[in-house]
Amino acid sequence: MAILHEHPIRIQEISGNWYQHRVAQVAVLRLDLLHPIISGNKWYKLHYNLEAAKAKGCTTLLTFGGGYSNHLAATACVARLSGLRTVAVVRGNYKVLTPCLQACSEDGMQLHPVTREAFDARAATDWCNVLNLKPDDTYIVPMGGDNELGRAGAGLIARFCPPTFTHIAVSVGSGTTYAGLRLQLPAHQYVLGFAPMKQGSYLNAALEPILEGHTNRRIIDDYHLGGFGKAGDDLIHFMNTLYLDEQLPTDRVYTAKMMYGIRDMLQKGTFSPTDRILCIHTGGLQGNLSISHKLVYT
Repeated sequence: MAILHEHPIRIQEISGNWYQHRVAQVAVLRLDLLHPIISGNKWYKLHYNLEAAKAKGCTTLLTFGGGYSNHLAATACVARLSGLRTVAVVRGNYKVLTPCLQACSEDGMQLHPVTREAFDARAATDWCNVLNLKPDDTYIVPMGGDNELGRAGAGLIARFCPPTFTHIAVSVGSGTTYAGLRLQLPAHQYVLGFAPMKQGSYLNAALEPILEGHTNRRIIDDYHLGGFGKAGDDLIHFMNTLYLDEQLPTDRVYTAKMMYGIRDMLQKGTFSPTDRILCIHTGGLQGNLSISHKLVYT
C-alpha cells in the first residue's frame, strides 16, 4: 500500500535540556508520521496479516477491540483502502459511539458489541457462527494483531533503529511490538517496554515462551499513572509541556506514559552517561479526541 510509504519516518532528537547529560542521547522514532490513522506500529502488525488474508482469498477481516482501540481504527481504515469488509467484536456496549468507534463505522466496519464476559471468552467462541460469517471467506486478526504474523510485521520496525542506540523503548499493550523488536534487533540493544496498565509486568513471563534465549529486555509497569487509559492532570501537563518544548505530540494511552517513564528514569539516574535511547512513537493520536480540549495540540 504505497499510500503508507509516502509519509516520512524520521528520528527526532530530544533537546539536551531534557536529560541534562545523564545520557548521551535521547531521540524518538516518529512512526506516528506514517499515516493519520494507520499510524505507529499498527500498520506493521497488520501488514503480514493482510497479505495472508489476500493469499487465502478472504474478503472479510474479523477482529476485536475496545471502544477506544487504535487497532480497530487502523484495521477499519486499512480494510477500506484495500477493498475488504471488516467486522469487529467490541468489548462493552456504547449507547453513544466513542469517537474511535464512530470513525470505524464511517470506514465501513460493522460493530458487534458484546459483554465483557463474552469478550474475555473470545478465544473459545466460534465467531463466524455467532456472526453468521463464512469461515472460508473470513480472516481473523487477533486483538492488537497479536499473533506470529503480527510479531513478524512489528519486527520490520527494527530497520529504522540504528545500531548506535543502546536502548530501544516502546510502549506495550499485548506485547506484540515489543516481542517483534526483541526478535529482530541486535542482541546488544536493550529493549525496554513500558506497560500502560496496572500489573502489566506479567507480560515478562507471558512472553517468555516466545522470547526464550533473548536477553537484554524488560517490561515495567511503574508508569501506568492510574491504569490503562487513565490520563490525569499530571500526564496531560506533561504532554502539553513535551509538545511546547519539543514539538512532539503524544497519545494519552501509550507513548505519553512511555516518555513520562523515560524522563523519570533519567532523573533517577537509571541509565549510564554513555547510553543512547531511542523511543518509538507508536502513533494512536486519534485516542486523544476525548481530551482534545485539554491539549495545546490536536
